[in-house]
Amino acid sequence: MATTLNWRTVHDQAVVADTHNDLLCSVALRPVHRWGEFFGESWLPQLRAGGVNIQVLPVYIDTLHRPERALRQTLQMIECAHRIVEAHRDDVALCLDGADVDSALASGRIAFVLALESAPGVGDDVELLQTLHRLGVRMASLAHFGRTPLADGSGEDATGSRLTRAGVAAVELMEQLGMMFDVSHLGASGVEHVLELASRPLIATHSSARKLRDHHRNLTDEQLRGIAATGGVVCLNFFAPFLDESEHTIDRLVDHLEHMVDVIGVEHVGLGPDFVQEVIHDITPPGCEDPAGASSGGGIARLSYIPGLEGPAGLPLVTDALAARGWNEPDIRAVLGENVHRLFRAELGVPS
Repeated sequence: MATTLNWRTVHDQAVVADTHNDLLCSVALRPVHRWGEFFGESWLPQLRAGGVNIQVLPVYIDTLHRPERALRQTLQMIECAHRIVEAHRDDVALCLDGADVDSALASGRIAFVLALESAPGVGDDVELLQTLHRLGVRMASLAHFGRTPLADGSGEDATGSRLTRAGVAAVELMEQLGMMFDVSHLGASGVEHVLELASRPLIATHSSARKLRDHHRNLTDEQLRGIAATGGVVCLNFFAPFLDESEHTIDRLVDHLEHMVDVIGVEHVGLGPDFVQEVIHDITPPGCEDPAGASSGGGIARLSYIPGLEGPAGLPLVTDALAARGWNEPDIRAVLGENVHRLFRAELGVPS
């Protein structure tokens, strides 16, 4: 007699990796003495409810702090991550390589991986990447929506620009250090340039499929294939306006996952939800206008979220939706986190 799988049990037993959650922005807004406590009150229950085992923590520096205070704010957010770990040693661990990730998972802790999002604190002083590596950073991207001394973000695609000389040096240093390169947010010509330069696997921590939603933040099929050819993983962004102009549903999210799997194979696809509702609420002062249009290069009309997927507690809904589409258990487990786990085991913190 055939048995029916309990998909919640499958989700809970799977390795679930989220490669982009800006929770540090939220926690670091609190007084320093509240960092660990606030994380335990607000974010840890959500991560546990969602079954998250691996959590990439991007260090995102708001435009308010750029460029003058960017490095100071970067250091403060890194310190925030360390304080969270110190306050919750039984629940989370800051991981510097794949062995650390394995150790965290074996002990039931959530594996934290620190990442730089656009690295505004570095500027063109590329050697600071090594400094930040010493502090625990193991991933980085070189641009957000706009221009940096290293590269142009996707909001500047019209320039057709490649990486700057300092950007090329940053890629070389990151490969030497074992700091993984994140192509999410990078401009189209910059992605092409990195694909030419890269000798190690790349990751897109939070990007959707351009074929299904023609937005500059999404990746074309050719870019998807290029990242997969390096041995890398593309992790889907859940932010609803990047998935569809108007259909903000979990079915549309699954459409993007299935398209990526069709193009590059299930072994190269993961999840990078970019849960920002709570963060945007925290960092936007009361009475301010919706910040999405300004921060996105004008490509988003409004902030919108898939019902039930406003935060990490909703991640089991993705497993349910994939099962409802007829996905088998091994493929669901691969996309939930096994692919990212495999990549981190092989590449994270491993010097060339």
